[in-house]
Amino acid sequence: MRRRGLSFRKLSDRLVRLFSTIAVLLAVGAMLWIIIVVVIYGAKALQWSFFVNPSKPYGIPDGGIANALLGSVIITLGATLLATPPALAAGIALSEFKDYKKLMFLLRFSANVMMGMPSVLVGLFVYIIMVVPSGNFSGFAASVALAIIMFPVIMRTTEDMLAMVPYTLRESALALGMTRMRTTLHIVCMSARKGLLTGILLALSRVSGETAPLLFTAMFADGWPNNYFTGPTANMPVLITEYTTNSPFAAMHEAGWGAALVVTALVLIINVITRIIFREKGHGH
Repeated sequence: MRRRGLSFRKLSDRLVRLFSTIAVLLAVGAMLWIIIVVVIYGAKALQWSFFVNPSKPYGIPDGGIANALLGSVIITLGATLLATPPALAAGIALSEFKDYKKLMFLLRFSANVMMGMPSVLVGLFVYIIMVVPSGNFSGFAASVALAIIMFPVIMRTTEDMLAMVPYTLRESALALGMTRMRTTLHIVCMSARKGLLTGILLALSRVSGETAPLLFTAMFADGWPNNYFTGPTANMPVLITEYTTNSPFAAMHEAGWGAALVVTALVLIINVITRIIFREKGHGH
């Protein structure tokens, strides 16, 4: 019986190792495949004029992605400014103020539902409450939609990072006469500041390539994003969608692949920075 049990455990261990290795290889292989395809098709469009000139209709020479890149930066920055303060406050409340159990349960449950909500529904929601009443697409409406998507990511990451701070730090600060709020803000949050930044970067990475909310809110416009609050705003996801799927011209397809390569590179850079920060935080503990 012991020999059979030992043999079964060894077989189980080998099978689990095999399946784990296959899963890792499939995930890495799929990622590399996507990156290689994007690089092959997108590298042809990369030149200096592609980055400094705005997008132009087909047939007009020297078109680029500068306006869409700037518009995406503005929209994403606006979303970050809208989502970060309330998300951090909600994460702090979940981690540090557990006396209100029913309220905290409702907040955590709502965040879990929001994290699983399709982004197209978020875009449609913002379209109904902002675009339809105003009669205009706008970059600000897009920022609101992306902020809704970012909110639960930042909130849950904040809760997890604050939970990693040793409770003895809280007790020491309270023993020295600090108030609970001051202890939370000056001791706990400062100890977990790298983790909080990690949550914000993860949320940025999450929304960087979102297309559906922007189709309902920002749309697109050839030209610089001068009408962030009142008019359609150029952005990278919609440019990629329009150029690669809705245009019959090969030159537009090439520009769309080039824009996709730029977005892919930016997302990878954000993820690498996030992992570096998170790893340093782990070593610090």
